[in-house]
Amino acid sequence: MRRKILELQPNPVLRLIERWRPNSEIRSWSDGLTGELSTARRLNRLRGRGWFTLHAIQWASGADIDHLVIGPAGVFSINSKRHRGKTVWYGDAAMTVNGAPTRHIAISQSEARRVSRALSRRCGVDVPVRPVISVVHAARLTVKGANPPVLVLAVEDLARVLSGLSPKLSTDQVAHIYGVARSAETWAG
Repeated sequence: MRRKILELQPNPVLRLIERWRPNSEIRSWSDGLTGELSTARRLNRLRGRGWFTLHAIQWASGADIDHLVIGPAGVFSINSKRHRGKTVWYGDAAMTVNGAPTRHIAISQSEARRVSRALSRRCGVDVPVRPVISVVHAARLTVKGANPPVLVLAVEDLARVLSGLSPKLSTDQVAHIYGVARSAETWAG
């Protein structure tokens, strides 16, 4: 994201002005970066407790994975969505922001499937990946449904909820998947 912001406006003074202009592309990218940094800080609290985190993993295509978390409860592909001051609602298959539908759920599910395929291919075993959306700075987040296909959480709850999930992977499995995830070759396809 930082590269994109610099690409859009290399002049630091003009870049700062653009960050405060409503509806500017730089403001949108800056908000996204703020959300990703906030999520990364929260996820890094899991380190040292059997969890590993990776941030801004680059696919060969140029797309990226905001965050990948690997620990006893499994593997999680996490998308950061900053919706400052807005009302976010999530029910089984749909997510809205201030009442407007989004594609956040479908995109997160698609990304998790792609990450699962890449990790499974390189690990030699099936590696399920659960999609997660980290909602940053929303005025209100409402989640309906007992077992939604995508875990949608306020950024403040990420570490607590993930570390509270039932263990599914052994220490050796976590270490193996993390080692594979750290390799750039995993994301080349």
